[in-house]
Amino acid sequence: MAVEVVYRSSRDLEQLFMDKAEADRHDKMLELAERLTSVLQQAEPSLSEEQGENLGIFMARHRTIFAKAFKSQADALDELDSSGTTPPDVT
Repeated sequence: MAVEVVYRSSRDLEQLFMDKAEADRHDKMLELAERLTSVLQQAEPSLSEEQGENLGIFMARHRTIFAKAFKSQADALDELDSSGTTPPDVT
């Protein structure tokens, strides 16, 4: 019988990872998403909890693109595929 080591995100207990670094990146992304959600809901109180979470996760997954856009490179947002198939940032 083989033994496999798996890692679990502390913020997403259902998600398992084969690599500790990957689990840590996922945790950090979820932490950023949570903070973004809070800021977005403060800025727009009529935003539903689900909408806020979805926006927060989207922005956190694509944080590198948004960081470029906020540094006067607005055309970086063109990298976001409106169909939702843009691969998420994992770094």
